[in-house]
Amino acid sequence: MVDWHQLQTQILFTFHEVEKFYYPILIVVGVPANIMTIIIFSRRKCGLSKNVTRYLVAMAAADLLVIVTDLLLRHIPIVFWHRFLFLESLHVCNIHATVLFAASDCSVWFTVSFTFDRFVSICCQRLKTKHCTGKMAAVVLGTVTALSCLKNISWYFMLSGKYWLLNGPWFCDVEYGSLYSRAWGVIEMLHYIITPGMAFVMVLLFNALTVRHILVVSKARRQLRCHNSLENSRDPEMENRRKSIILLFLISGNFMLLWSTYAVDSLWNRAWYFNLSSKTPPNFVQEIGFMLQQLSCCTNTFIYALTQSKFRVHLQNMLRCPSNCCCRIHRV
Repeated sequence: MVDWHQLQTQILFTFHEVEKFYYPILIVVGVPANIMTIIIFSRRKCGLSKNVTRYLVAMAAADLLVIVTDLLLRHIPIVFWHRFLFLESLHVCNIHATVLFAASDCSVWFTVSFTFDRFVSICCQRLKTKHCTGKMAAVVLGTVTALSCLKNISWYFMLSGKYWLLNGPWFCDVEYGSLYSRAWGVIEMLHYIITPGMAFVMVLLFNALTVRHILVVSKARRQLRCHNSLENSRDPEMENRRKSIILLFLISGNFMLLWSTYAVDSLWNRAWYFNLSSKTPPNFVQEIGFMLQQLSCCTNTFIYALTQSKFRVHLQNMLRCPSNCCCRIHRV
């Protein structure tokens, strides 16, 4: 018979070895990819509306902050712990954790906000003129940022300032009272339920309503065009909607797919502390969750390159002559 405990240990060891190459590669790819995304969309030459541009820039900025605070300043020191022992003398881990989780919340809820904006744009024509504007996008993004910071202040009091340098739901040293406290446990469960649990539900709901609306409208337009004997002519409005929907579904689907393992593992672990589960998930599931979550911060640039032809052109120009692009940006 297979020794399940020994097999888990071997799988976990394998993932630890893979992380030594995986995380540095993500940093090398993710940091410049998000910086280029911010620069390209900030120049507003991709043919997108002002509100969509602001959402995409904000999502890239949040992903970049997550890469720095989570991937670079958390996972790299844990993977190469023997080179970062000096962190044990820096008692700022709870501050680091607060900023990290706030940035993660922003990354998630900016995606939800973008999904809602596209839902309103496609399905709610009366509300579209008021909501789908650059000014409203700035208000929404600012509100989400403020709420994310307020929501995660509790981590500052729950965690200590000492770095743990071990992988886990918490990377800071946790007081015994906080770890097994019912009050802190409930607060932490609410964190995971809201982000990303509630975010998943809202993204699914908005996308389902959007798809339903598009199917109804598409059917009506096909019948009308057939009635007018124009079935072979192009329908620019439906083509634009199709491109918008592809971008929306790729971004939201990418978020849900890559965050799901982390969400399930986090809730399962806290449920075990509450004696709501008799077993904890295998340790390697947590590693998979972290790896996929970090990957989600590096993929949106490739989604934009795949779906937006103008973005692809600007990206190619930046890759071919980065010095010229930097000079242009400096002049602007």
